[in-house]
Amino acid sequence: MTYIERRAARVLLVDAGERVLLLHGGDPARPGLRWWFTPGGGLDEGETPAQGAARELFEETGLRLDPAELGEPVHHEVTEFSYDGRQYRQDQHFFLHRVPAWEVDFAGFDAQERQTITEHRWWTLTEIDGTDAEIYPPGLTGLLRRCLALARGH
Repeated sequence: MTYIERRAARVLLVDAGERVLLLHGGDPARPGLRWWFTPGGGLDEGETPAQGAARELFEETGLRLDPAELGEPVHHEVTEFSYDGRQYRQDQHFFLHRVPAWEVDFAGFDAQERQTITEHRWWTLTEIDGTDAEIYPPGLTGLLRRCLALARGH
């Protein structure tokens, strides 16, 4: 199988209630399939992961950050997936960013995001653990628990 190699960056956006923002969307090639995922996406040519994560966060949520505010990545993974009839191998970094609260604004969506992202929701870790909805990345609650414990100094 031939994969399109892709670099990406994503943001674990957590509010004061320790809820994480997830977007809901799907694949144009598979209209009945939907899943929840963290804000973020592919890096532009020459972009660092922090720059790409900040750009994507603004496009997908309206929250503008300086890339330096994201700090260092808290997680790295390589994932393989199918999207719009193509196979991808994506090398992606995750950043954790905390906000007191945030009102999501989809005004910055590009054409593809408008076509594939349908809603957003702030999820508690308990809600994620208790759902049978498809959520990416797999193991999100374990990752968030580790990140939040480190941020609290535990």
